[in-house]
Amino acid sequence: MTDNQRYPAVIVVLHWLIAALIVAAFALGTVMTDMRISPTKLQYYSYHKWLGVTVLGLVAIRLLARLFSTAPTYPAAMSQWQTKAADAAHLLLYVLMFAVPLSGYFYTSAAGYPVVYLGLFELPTIIGPNPELKHTLKELHELLTNVLLGVVILHVLAALKHQFIDKDGLLRRMSLKNK
Repeated sequence: MTDNQRYPAVIVVLHWLIAALIVAAFALGTVMTDMRISPTKLQYYSYHKWLGVTVLGLVAIRLLARLFSTAPTYPAAMSQWQTKAADAAHLLLYVLMFAVPLSGYFYTSAAGYPVVYLGLFELPTIIGPNPELKHTLKELHELLTNVLLGVVILHVLAALKHQFIDKDGLLRRMSLKNK
């Protein structure tokens, strides 16, 4: 596979790093919400926020890198509807990778809690404490997270289909290996 048939290394590294951070944030979010209030739960909330802010920053970098590079072509055997579906899914993934952490950030602000990134500096408060908006933003954050989970699952299933059923090499586009 030639270099023009795979994404640049920076995009590949960001893809897998962001994927790992999203999985970690989702897992942590699932665990922490079911815990009783405790210092551990509060610490998990901080970690969850840190992961979200990190994802947001890395996705912004990835989007910039993607805008200044050319995507590899799809395998010739992919039908037009598949390429359109893949493009739509990728666009939706980008939207959700911004929307999920932003909705969490707005929810945290409306709940009256600061986001102190890595315990080092406080991010600006965009929305002041607002109990009514807090509930709506919490629901929105949960809904967007579940939609993201669903789209990620479809994304993974499509990649696995291409790898093991179609055997068209599509997955290599997001690999650093030359083989």
